Amino acid sequence: MAAQPRVVVIGAGIVGCALSDELTERGWTDVTVLEQGPLFATGGSSSHAPGLVFQASPSKTMTEFASYTVRKYTGLTLDGQWCFRQIGGLEVATTPERLAELERRHGWLTSWGVAGRLLTPEEAVETHPLLDRERILGGFHIPSDGLAKALRAAEAQARRAGERGARFLPHHTVTGIETAGDRVTGVVTDQGTFPADVVVSCAGFWGPKIGRMAGVSIPLVPLAHQYVRTTPVPALVGLNSEALEASRPILRHQDRDLYFREHVDRIGIGSYAHRPMPVRVDEVEHPRDSADQPSKLAFTEEDFTAAWADSRQLLPALNETKVEEGFNGIFSFTADGMPLMGEAAGLKGFWVAEAVWVTHSAGVARAMAEWLIEGTPRTDVHECDLNRFEEHQLTPSYVQQRSCRNFVEVYDILHPLQPVEAPRRLRLSPFHERQRELGAVFLEASGWERPHWYEANRDLPQVEGVPGRGEWASRHWSPIAGAEALVTRERVALYDMTALKRLEVTGPGALDFLQYLTTNQLDKPVGTVVYTLLLDETGGVRSDLTVAIVGDRRFQIGANGPLDLDWLTRHLPADGSVQVRDITAGTCCIGVWGPLARDLVQPLTATDFSHRGFGYFKARHAHLGEVPVTAMRLSYVGELGWELYTTADQGAKLWDTLWQAGQGLGVIAAGRSAFNSLRLEKGYRSWGADLTAEHNPYEAGLGFAVRMQKGDFLGREALAGISEETVTRRLVPLLLDDARAVVMGKEPVFVDGEPVGYVTSAAYGYTIGRSLAYAWLPRAAASPGTAVEVGYFGERLPATVAEEPLFDPRMTRIRR
Repeated sequence: MAAQPRVVVIGAGIVGCALSDELTERGWTDVTVLEQGPLFATGGSSSHAPGLVFQASPSKTMTEFASYTVRKYTGLTLDGQWCFRQIGGLEVATTPERLAELERRHGWLTSWGVAGRLLTPEEAVETHPLLDRERILGGFHIPSDGLAKALRAAEAQARRAGERGARFLPHHTVTGIETAGDRVTGVVTDQGTFPADVVVSCAGFWGPKIGRMAGVSIPLVPLAHQYVRTTPVPALVGLNSEALEASRPILRHQDRDLYFREHVDRIGIGSYAHRPMPVRVDEVEHPRDSADQPSKLAFTEEDFTAAWADSRQLLPALNETKVEEGFNGIFSFTADGMPLMGEAAGLKGFWVAEAVWVTHSAGVARAMAEWLIEGTPRTDVHECDLNRFEEHQLTPSYVQQRSCRNFVEVYDILHPLQPVEAPRRLRLSPFHERQRELGAVFLEASGWERPHWYEANRDLPQVEGVPGRGEWASRHWSPIAGAEALVTRERVALYDMTALKRLEVTGPGALDFLQYLTTNQLDKPVGTVVYTLLLDETGGVRSDLTVAIVGDRRFQIGANGPLDLDWLTRHLPADGSVQVRDITAGTCCIGVWGPLARDLVQPLTATDFSHRGFGYFKARHAHLGEVPVTAMRLSYVGELGWELYTTADQGAKLWDTLWQAGQGLGVIAAGRSAFNSLRLEKGYRSWGADLTAEHNPYEAGLGFAVRMQKGDFLGREALAGISEETVTRRLVPLLLDDARAVVMGKEPVFVDGEPVGYVTSAAYGYTIGRSLAYAWLPRAAASPGTAVEVGYFGERLPATVAEEPLFDPRMTRIRR
């Protein structure tokens, strides 16, 4: 039997304790947990956490983390005392906008398999009698939500881990991380050094301090958040025992950024309604120097004035009380509001589980344990991966601004397409000024300013025929996008594809390297382009790639983001025979697509762009006017055309050359909104939205990109015996009956009145004249012709499973 790795966990808060329990349960028992403070009221965020666990989230992953936390902590006790009570959760609406949002949130939880119910105002008051009936318009009740006792749950899990061999050492302050080459070897404390094969930082808001010791960026911001307790509420006196603490549901009043819970006969109130109050981690007291808890800062009464007035309006019984005590409690926020999980790039064995709230603590710990021991978590964690950020997103200024903004928006109604307000103009393609001249309406993705449509196209005659849509789906949308899609199908359009992550893989071992990491056959002649997949060890799809063989032992890869670069880098051979380089910033790309694409491009070059001379999924070096390009005959919109790549310094010239040449053909610039509609009509998947590592290629309809006969590749063994005929679920297109009912993604799908799946991507198909969506459904409900319903803001929209692709199934338009 192989020797167990020596694991050192930094931090004995709720996450560190949960992780030690999950690791030891799976047989990793050589676990040492180091804590700078006492056990288990360590002085961190867990020590003052009010314990409210709400499971509703637009993220499937975060809901799964919360649901596992609920299940696990419900089964825990500490010396006969409860660790979690399922008293339910209630969210109330006091505005029509919030009432609609509750319907949307109900849809999320239905999609993710958590039961909940929308309530009338009367039902909401019956559920929580302290509410003012005249102020609320409705509610959303989740019976399985409840209260966690964070310190009890931490200690209960620590005891179990201790019984299996883990040790917990209080009053050990970490002062350094030891490394040898690119691997962690130990943790230095004021009490001595602890050798380690694996180090996991669960230090909470102290995480950035630990990260600095290891040379690892931990991009979170400690922020202070107000919490108060009132004097006794007469209406609660005698209702709750000291032992049980609460009997009515935990309550959220998101319209005023407030939440509430009972503390026997008092009410606890948490507020996000104040200004962001970032805290410098180096200025937080050490637990040994703190009179109370270093994570509890002095209460700033003036910041709570408006929140107290709003609280008394919602719960009139509070008018008979006062604020008895309060504090500003520190906890962690990140730039995108998600946790930080995974192994650091460039330092093997150094892992993090940071910016994790009590709500998600057990779920995160389970995923981390699976990741460490099995190599892959069973829950998709790409949204939480520490290595998901672009370089600019790790700058202190960016992390500070975005984390503070996430604090402000924590209860806001956010549209799926809503762009960040600041910082902006971080990454501009070489075409940006030309796009501004055409009235581009920019949204943002990974820092890039990306046109979604162009006001210059407002007078296109096709605009008039584009159907309207509901208010929610009309946000960040224009009928101009529909006209752009139709012109792409009828003539030719230019699409800025610069935001696509581009990698270059070179070296004598490059082919063997990529052959092992991807599913399709790459041993092909120079000038070939291959669509392929990255799998993990379980056969889950980590990403999809477009790989162009652009030279001898040189490959250009169209990837999805930083996680692809991280994955390739982690698997590089030690002999230096392969190099991977991110070439995105120094290059740019224009997609030229439409039936007249060849008419536009061919006069500009001596290279043969005919179908015979330049076939589909082929790449060529060419000159368009004075601009050298790498041309790839690909189409993500289902039309004839090419992706044209050049260096960033020649990007503007490339745009001008194409634009001028296309004037006689009626060329337009088209944006991302049209692009999304066109790709869905064609059935092209978007990784991260339509599929993740939770899905295998055959479920996702991507079995064509797998070549089992090519030899060994990562994930091949897990796919043995699986085919499109054996899968139990499928990703399929739906056509909605109501053409104006454009859904947005993540809505539940019902068959015979029961929820069975959820929508991934959706759009209006301007070419086919139908509202469409892609959805995951069980195999039994995935056959074309099956009648389904899509839940959308409380309505059930009739739809039908369709055959794919919905447009040009014989591929005649692309292969002309």
